[in-house]
Parts: sequence; structure tokens; C-alpha cells
Amino acid sequence: MTQTRSRATSLACSLFLLVLAALAVWSVLPPSPRSADAAADEFSAGRAFATVEAVGGEVHPHGTAAAAAVRDTIVADLEELGLDPEVTDGVGMSGRLGDQSRVAATKNVVATIPGTDSTGPVFLVAHYDSAEVSHGANDDGAGVATLLETARALGEGEPLRNDLVLVFTDAEEACLCGAEAFAHADPRAADGGVVVNVEARGSSGPAIMFETSDGNAALVDAYSHVPYPVGSSMAVEVYRILPNDTDFSPFLDDPEGRFTGLNSAYIDGSATYHAPQDTPERMSTASLQHHGANMLALARELGDADAATLATPSADDATYFPLPGGVLARYPGRLVWPLAVAALLAVGALAVAVARRREVRGERTTAGALALGFASALLPLAGAVVGSIALWWVMGLVRPGYDEMLDPWRPWGFRVALLGIVATVWTAWFLGLRRSLGGAALAVGALGWLAVLGVVLAAVTPGGSYLAALPALAGAVAGLLTLRVARGVVGRRVVVTLGAAVGVVLLVPIVLLFFPALGLATGAAPAVVAALLALVLTPVLAVLWPRGRRRALGLVGGCAAVGVVALVVGFVVDPFDAEHPEPTRLAYALDADTGSAHWVSDEGAPSDWTAQFVDTETDLSEPFPMFDGEVHAGDAEAADLPAPVVDVEDAEPAGDARVLTLRVTPGEGAPIGTAGALRYVQLNAAGVESATVAGREVPVGGGALDTRFYAPGDDGFEVTLTVPAGQPLDLRVVAAGGGLEGLPGFVERPTGVGVAGSHTSELVLVGTSVSL
Repeated sequence: MTQTRSRATSLACSLFLLVLAALAVWSVLPPSPRSADAAADEFSAGRAFATVEAVGGEVHPHGTAAAAAVRDTIVADLEELGLDPEVTDGVGMSGRLGDQSRVAATKNVVATIPGTDSTGPVFLVAHYDSAEVSHGANDDGAGVATLLETARALGEGEPLRNDLVLVFTDAEEACLCGAEAFAHADPRAADGGVVVNVEARGSSGPAIMFETSDGNAALVDAYSHVPYPVGSSMAVEVYRILPNDTDFSPFLDDPEGRFTGLNSAYIDGSATYHAPQDTPERMSTASLQHHGANMLALARELGDADAATLATPSADDATYFPLPGGVLARYPGRLVWPLAVAALLAVGALAVAVARRREVRGERTTAGALALGFASALLPLAGAVVGSIALWWVMGLVRPGYDEMLDPWRPWGFRVALLGIVATVWTAWFLGLRRSLGGAALAVGALGWLAVLGVVLAAVTPGGSYLAALPALAGAVAGLLTLRVARGVVGRRVVVTLGAAVGVVLLVPIVLLFFPALGLATGAAPAVVAALLALVLTPVLAVLWPRGRRRALGLVGGCAAVGVVALVVGFVVDPFDAEHPEPTRLAYALDADTGSAHWVSDEGAPSDWTAQFVDTETDLSEPFPMFDGEVHAGDAEAADLPAPVVDVEDAEPAGDARVLTLRVTPGEGAPIGTAGALRYVQLNAAGVESATVAGREVPVGGGALDTRFYAPGDDGFEVTLTVPAGQPLDLRVVAAGGGLEGLPGFVERPTGVGVAGSHTSELVLVGTSVSL
């Protein structure tokens, strides 16, 4: 009878944790899309998708006729909504790429929904240009559609208090220049305000609020009122470390700190990112619905709030995370350290209590066993990292094209395989050492590392400390209760399970979100979070899983079998084919001065298709500075392509210097590529004291000029350089177009081989040196 009750309790506790994990997953999934006949004051993905089809019908990078057509569509749609849109000309400049500055003439579309008694503007931002080879249906047709459908739905309700300024930016993919031009010079941005940016880095998944301005507590509180909040302060901490940018970045870079705000994107299905496959039919309308439903609610929330207060950073950042039931839990950043220290003290108290008891559930526990249990608990964490690296190595070995991807086209088989690896390492560690050290020592050791990591994260990434500190605190309190209060097997198991439930609720969504955020190429991050979840569950394993060698081998073997089967399934369901091609990157570079030409690829290892063009590794950074270090290259036949032209319009002395005013033009018949416009002209020179490009001052660190001007027209652009008097200036000028078709020696890609979503894909370069 007792054994039957014990098994029933174990089963009930296990089912409880599984149901809780399922609810945690459910809490971060996008909602079902609303049809086109949804209520007029609601966001409808069915209605918004018509905009996605209009935006994503053609490749439309900055400066192309296709981009102009998208811009005209936006203007027409805004006018149909009764707004008064304005196409604003500007020149944006970003220096976010090291010493290189990037400049572009931009045409933003801006329209204001006036408030009744505005306390400050709320800027809703999305970009309308695509990457060079991409249709941009998701990135950022989703953002454009979200803003337009939000504006339509707002028009069906009562006017809001604050001005809502819709900003459709240009040249985001090139250089974030449309957003920079707006923040820098548009009078509507002069006094700052609250910014909400909408992005996509994939084709599916939940819309995650992944970035905030500093001092985000008040804004996070506003965001918590949306219907489907998905966000984590850990995601914000991680993104602040990564070298990634969106149109949100120029607002954060404002030297006067005039802007605060939030940034959201859906990020799964990253194989389509910047690639030709980013088409409307690839979009998950559930993800579009998630974006829009949250944006509409947030616009209403911010539109009636005290925008002036929200535009001022709060005293600290909030710690926040999703909970089942559509709840965004949050607490002030000032509680991070007290909670981390409390967790460490609680685990310490549990260790002392266990050591004093000397025996737990028939297993002897000593201080030495506890110390070894703590030291050994590093093994699941280290094993998760090693396992993730090994998995990616195997995937690349079997299918080399994966090396050029962040994630496979259909990644879930491989994701489950990684979880299987983590589970195998964890169960092998616990069951392998249980007999010698005891389950209690291993459980305390697991909680100990969670507590230590909680303190480390509090110091390094405070917004992520909760992931370790709160589960450690809950687990330690549960452990103390089992020693001092809980009676009988059933009571102990229930209490330990409830303690672990806290970690399940907190960590399961982060595992799910980290998989697409960082991809299997950097799978160590989700693997480590999964390993933290395993440490959380270690006390549960200690009280629920019966002893015995056969049972131990069965559990470890079962986890390993899940990993192997999932890996095989991953390979079977994710072959490269016409709809899911192997990504390749190939460029063509012509030195107009020498007449030499090269095929160039910056793939890690050339694919079979690319290898027919490149056969050596060489450094081309001197004639073509956009290639940093060694690249794969091969000789190519010189095409009849004109070099860019530099004309000196003026040269005047200025003390010990001279000021040169230059006109840089692409040259008639320049390699404009299939998109219909030159991508950019790059200028490099040493010995420059100062420089302006199209009227914007650009940095010249150490006297080195390194700048690009995007999408110059036939008339080119003006450059003003201040250089030492009496010294020649050697200027390297490279025009960059796109589209390899028609070049001598080019061989079409076969079925199953595609173009990578990269700024070097299909690149055509023509360079020349000019001495002035």
C-alpha cells in the first residue's frame, strides 16, 4: 500500500511539473491570428497581411525604384486613414561599425496622430527598406503592416491624450541612417520622447520585447499591460552585450539622452533573415498578430500616459519575466542583490542542516560529501557547453552548409537533440555519483551553483540574476522544510516538487526563447539555461527516482536515445532543397587600375558550388577594404565595368592644411545589380584631418578615412576633406553593386543552392585609386 502510494505521488509530482512546463511554454507562444472580419477596433493579422504582400512583393533595398514604390504605398495608406503623411528628405550617419562611418540620403515617411492634450510624443517606428537580396516581407514588412493596422484600429476609438508619431524609416539595412536622420534633425524629435520600434529577425515565433533604454522600470510597467507580454530582463542584458543594432539604436545613442523606449521582434525561422526567402508566404501570421495586438495595446497605454515622465529614465531597471496566464512579473532592480544574497544564505543554511543531520533518506551525508557534491555539480554545466559544441560540429560535418547559418531551416529536431544531450549529461552525473556521495549532497551542490551564479549574474548582468537566484532560494527553502516540517515520503516529495516548480516556471520560457535568439550555432547559451533547469530539478530527481543500477541505466539510456533519435529526425526533415536552399556567398571584385578581377567568398569553408570559383585564401583588404583579413578568392575574367570617378570641385588653403571639395560619382554604367541601384561607394584614405560626406561630419580616427555613402544617384555625392598642405592624398574608391548574373564566368546556382542573407552576397565591386 505504501509503495503504491509512493509511486502515485511520484507520478503526480512528475505530471505536475510537466503541466507547469507546458503552461510556461504556452505563455510565450504567439496568439492565433485574427481574420480580416475581426472587430474594427482590434488588430487583425488578416487585414495587416495585405500590407505585407505589398511590401514584400519585390526586393527593395534603400535607393531603389522598388523601395520608392513601397514608400508610395505607405503614403497612400496613411492618406486613406485620414492622416497627413510627409516624406522627409535627410542625410543620416551611423558610426556604429567600428571606425567606419556610413552615410545615406534618406526619405522617411512620417505622420502624426494628434492627441487631445499631448504631454509628449510617442514614436512608433518601423523601417520600409529591405536587405540587398531580400524581399523583406518579415524584415520589416511586418513592422510596416503593424504600424498601419495599429493606426487604422486607433482611428476606430476615442482620441488619445498624446501625439502618436508614425515613423517609417529608410536605409535601416544599409546604416540605420533613416532613424538617425530623424532623431538628429526632424523637428518632431527635437524634444525627445518615447520610442517603440518594431522589427523581425526571422519568420515566426513570439514577438519578444528584447531591448529597452536604461532605467526601464516605468516602461516595463506600461508594457506589462499588453495582452501577450513576452520579455525577460535577461534578454535585455544579453542584447546589450551583442554587437547587433536596429533602428532603436540611433535613439539610444542620442548624446542628450532625449529618448527612452522599447524594442520588439519575433526571431524564429532565422534562415529567412535577409535572404531571398523572406517572402510573404513564409510569414507566420500568428507572429504578426502577436506584434500587432501588443503594439495596439501599448500605443493606447502610452498614448494616455504621462509621456513626459516616461521619456525620463526611471531610477533603475526592472527585473521581469513571463508567467503562465499572460502575466509579466516584475520587481525593482534594487531587490536583485538582496534576493541573490538571500538565496546564497538559504543554500548555506540547507548545507549546514544536511551536514548536521548526517543521514538523509538512508544516505549518509558528511561535509566532505557536500563539498564534493558542490564541485561535481559543475559537470552538467560544462557538459552542456561541450555537448552543444559537439552537436554543431556533427551537424556541420554531415551537412556543411549549416556552418553558414545561425539555425537550420527546420531546427526543432536538433533543438530536442540538444535537450537530450543536456538531460543525458545531467542524469549520468547524478545517478553515477549518487551511490558514493548521496542524493542530498548532489541536490545541495546543484542548488549551491545556482546560488553562486545568482550572485555572479547580479554583479555582471543584474537583469538575469533571477534565473538562478530565485530557483536556488525556492529550492533551498523547500529543502529546509523537508528537513524540519514535512512529514513522510508524500510530504517531502510534494514540498520539493513545489520548490522546483519556481525554477520550471522561470527557466522553461528562457530555454525556448534562447534557442532562436542565439541559434544552434551558439547553442551553448540555451544549453546552459537547460542545464540550470536540470540543476533545479536535481532535488526532485533525488526524492522521486528510485535507487538501483538498472533504473539508473534506463533513465540515462532513455535520455541518450531521445537525443540520438531527435538528431536523426533533424537530418531527415531538414534537407537542402529548392525551398530551403544551402546558403552561399559569392562576390566579384575588379581592380580598374590593374584590370585584375577576383571571385571572392567569405564563407567559413567554401561550399561545393562556391569552390568552383575560389581556390585560395588571400588578403584583399588593401584594394577592397570591405574584406577584413583573408578571404577565399580565385581569378576571374575582367568585366567591362566602369570605375567610380572623383572630380575636384574646389581646393583651398587653410593654414597648414588644404581643404578639398570632391564630387564622387559611380561612373556611367556602374554595376547597379538586379535591384536597380548602386549599393554604396566606399572611400578609404590615410592622413585626413577631418571629413564631411553629403554635409555630415564623419569620424577620421587616427587620420584614417573609412566611410561609405549608400545608394548614390547619377550625380554622386559631395565630400569635403581637410588634409595636410603639400602632401598628396591617396584615395581608394570602391563602387559596390549587386547581382552576379551576366558576369563572365558566372555559373548559375543549381536547385538546392541559394543566396545567403549577407551584405556580401551577390556583391560586385569596382575599385580605383586616386591621388590628389
